[in-house]
Amino acid sequence: MFSQIREFFAERDVLEVHVPLLGSHTVTDPDVEAITVPGYGFLQTSPEYYLKRLLADGMPGCYQLAPAFRHDERGRLHNPEFYLLEWYQLGFDASLLMSEVAQLCDLILGPAEYQQVKYVDLVPDLNAPRDQLDLAFALACEKLKPGRFFIVDYPAEQAALARLNSRDPTVADRFELVVEGVEIANGYYELTDPVEHRLRFELDNEIRRSRGLAVQPLDELFLAALQAGLPDCAGVALGVDRLLMQKLESDSLDEVLTFRPH
Repeated sequence: MFSQIREFFAERDVLEVHVPLLGSHTVTDPDVEAITVPGYGFLQTSPEYYLKRLLADGMPGCYQLAPAFRHDERGRLHNPEFYLLEWYQLGFDASLLMSEVAQLCDLILGPAEYQQVKYVDLVPDLNAPRDQLDLAFALACEKLKPGRFFIVDYPAEQAALARLNSRDPTVADRFELVVEGVEIANGYYELTDPVEHRLRFELDNEIRRSRGLAVQPLDELFLAALQAGLPDCAGVALGVDRLLMQKLESDSLDEVLTFRPH
């Protein structure tokens, strides 16, 4: 499967890169907790910041296929260490990137039809507290089977690092791919405004503070790269272990991991 993925990107002239798995900073996202390595920093939850720094410095479309790490994530669909495929395409918007995600999944899983579903169709009560929204969304995704579904039009409050839709700023240019009830990929038409990035990071830290979580220092090198200029692009992170689950028609990550967690 790794060979198929690499050939897919080679045919599209998307360059494979490797960025640090251990970094001095981590994400501010209040729903994602990094594994701390005392004296060294953090195991990276994704290569996003590093890949975007490369893009801002002139790198063409690029990808990384490598482990990522998240604290205290264990279960049927979660493991603290997992393989993440993340890639960025210059000049793409969310629609173009969804098409490319579908092409890659068709290569690995075989061709199929894809349906688009709006977030509000899965979670109608957008005024509910965020933890209730997340639970309702997760339960709704589990019921999206059989089939392959792109979830679109996320509420602006859940934009993460996606830009807001130019025609309807109440929704974000963000999508998620669900295959047979399993969340596989999460993509953005990338936000490029450094001022808006900083505001979102500071809001993240306010939420972290309210939840009793550690406030994370902002990654000023990443923000400086954005200030220098992130080109117009779209990016997506895809869970490779979960994709392999679908290929082998497995029910748990334990069935596809080479070494099961202790």
